[in-house]
Amino acid sequence: MKQISDADKIEKIVDQVSRDAKQVEDYRAGKEKAFNSLVGQVMKETQGKANPAQVNEILKRKLTG
Repeated sequence: MKQISDADKIEKIVDQVSRDAKQVEDYRAGKEKAFNSLVGQVMKETQGKANPAQVNEILKRKLTG
């Protein structure tokens, strides 16, 4: 199984997943579980192949940027 480390691919999936406004709002309101759920959705979309560290970094940047 090849891990996905292509930042552009991961970023596109993060963009799709972060359209779930409720979870994004929850995260911004301080609910860490919402972040974990978003990470889980990205991993599901990539069948667990996305580099988890990159997913975390890109998601945090998108949600706080």
